[in-house]
Amino acid sequence: MATGRTHRPATRSRGIPEATVARLPLYLRALTALSERSVPTVSSEELAAAAGVNSAKLRKDFSYLGSYGTRGVGYDVEYLVYQISRELGLTQDWPVVIVGIGNLGAALANYGGFASRGFRVAALIDADPAMAGKPVAGIGVQHTDELEHIIESNGVSIGVIATPAGAAQQVCDRLVAAGVTSILNFAPTVLTVPDGVDVRKVDLSIELQILAFHEQRKAGEETGPESGTPATAARAAAAVAGDRKGPDGDMPAVMPA
Repeated sequence: MATGRTHRPATRSRGIPEATVARLPLYLRALTALSERSVPTVSSEELAAAAGVNSAKLRKDFSYLGSYGTRGVGYDVEYLVYQISRELGLTQDWPVVIVGIGNLGAALANYGGFASRGFRVAALIDADPAMAGKPVAGIGVQHTDELEHIIESNGVSIGVIATPAGAAQQVCDRLVAAGVTSILNFAPTVLTVPDGVDVRKVDLSIELQILAFHEQRKAGEETGPESGTPATAARAAAAVAGDRKGPDGDMPAVMPA
């Protein structure tokens, strides 16, 4: 089976917009659920609702794949699963290393969805010598001293960083120097990488803050304009700022995605 080092998806060369690429996994998840229920075809409206987008946007996205569906019939579910999987590069094996096996790293290692989506956890890596050799999700944790050798021997091109913020950039630099060209970053910090390296950032605190914004706005609509006064906003900001400490120290009020 091919590895991620020598085969890369062709989305950019085919001119598919990044916004469309970001929605393809949503369509694939919805289509996979339909496939598991043995649903043969689906309309654009039904699939759009399942994926959480509007049907016009879905049809536009699928036009980049060369898939227009059949009027009165809809889209062939199995064929779309294949098309999107191929476009995302999921028809091949992508070995992945996870660096930082704390609570979050261990949870990621135990996630059962990697294998079914074309990703194989090749190694778990941690800087704590006491973790070396300990099994997590059936995989023995290896020390960071072995990082470069692990990447080379497994042909890894995707790395997952789940370390504390203070260690993330150093880990990132080592991953890149060893040949990793795609990084999924769970550390609460912004990474600096050279051209040609893709970084996707997952920050749960930012997502919660966005939800808090919407909750506050909904509460303001229900209680009237008084809830949105500057004094109220200042007190809320002070409360949030006072609670913005964690194991990695102070977090900035606004963290770029």
